[in-house]
Formats: sequence, C-alpha cells, structure tokens
Amino acid sequence: MPPNDQTALDFLQSRRSRPAKTLIAPAPTHAALLPLLTAAARSPDHGKLEPWRFIVLEQGAMPRLAALAESRGRALGKSDEDIAKGRSQFDQGILAVAVIEVQKPSEKIPAIEQSYSAGAVCLALLNAALASGWGANWLSGWPAHDRRFCEDGLGLAEHEGIAGFIHIATEGSKPPERPRPDLDVITEWMSQ
Repeated sequence: MPPNDQTALDFLQSRRSRPAKTLIAPAPTHAALLPLLTAAARSPDHGKLEPWRFIVLEQGAMPRLAALAESRGRALGKSDEDIAKGRSQFDQGILAVAVIEVQKPSEKIPAIEQSYSAGAVCLALLNAALASGWGANWLSGWPAHDRRFCEDGLGLAEHEGIAGFIHIATEGSKPPERPRPDLDVITEWMSQ
C-alpha cells in the first residue's frame, strides 16, 4: 500500500463549509491569503491553459456590489426576496475571492473542461481556507450569472464568467453536521 497523508485524508472526510452569514472579522490579510491562492492555482488544468483568475473583493467593495445586485435585481424584475438574497452575500461579506472562469480558445481542451478546472479552483480555495483555520463558503447566486453584474461590478470581459465567490473570514460559529450522501446508493462498481 502506498504511503498516505492521514491528516489530509481526515480533513477531507470531515470538512464542512461555514455558512457565509456566520463569518466574522477578521479576514485573511494579503499575506495570509497568498498561500491559499497558491494552493488553489495548483488545481487540475488540462493543457496548462489557466482558464481562471482571481479578483479579491475586500470589505470596501462590498457595499457597491450589494447596491449593484439590488439595482440589477430590480431591472430584471426579481422578487424582493430574490433581491435580498442576491445582495446579502455582499451586505454581510468581509472578504471574498471571485474565481473568474476565463474561457480560452483551444483545439484540444473543450470549454467544459475549462469550466471544470475553474470549479476545481473554487473547491481547492475553499479547502485551503478551511484547512488553514478560516471559515469559508462557496457562493454564487443569480448575480454571478447576470452579464451586467459581471461586467459592471467586476469588469469582466465577454469570455469571462464567475465560477464562484469564495467567502473567507473568521468562523463565528461552528455549523452542525449535515446528512451526507449514502455511498451504497451513489456508487456502482464495475469489474468488467
């Protein structure tokens, strides 16, 4: 049997995102965030395209993004409940990393694989934050899929989109464990 890293395996088997609304100050400093971004950038990346980049949203940017989510929600005819939900992650946000999917032309690497890579970056950043002792949560919501929000709020180009907002700060309260998938139901074994 190959050598293993039981500490890492134990972490992965017990990891639990922290609800973004329970995160409190302080958030990681620039110096504390750089190792987390470095870990995330080591995600699988077929063809070495780097089909993603980071935008660090510090607390000073949150009110502008909350107001933009509200104005876009009104323009889109969203319900008051949807508008409140769309802006809440920015109203409550202390620090978030927007993982930006950057689709790159490639004859060998399909767009879907580039999307998978951006998703892998989101999970790696989330896990790096949790493993470092921070509270963290991966959110998206309707603003992440609204072109005007992406362009006006984050300055994204046409070939870019938001894979997720990874909120990172201090854990305010530990969430209870939640039900996990039944492996017997979701796993099929093939020997031939």
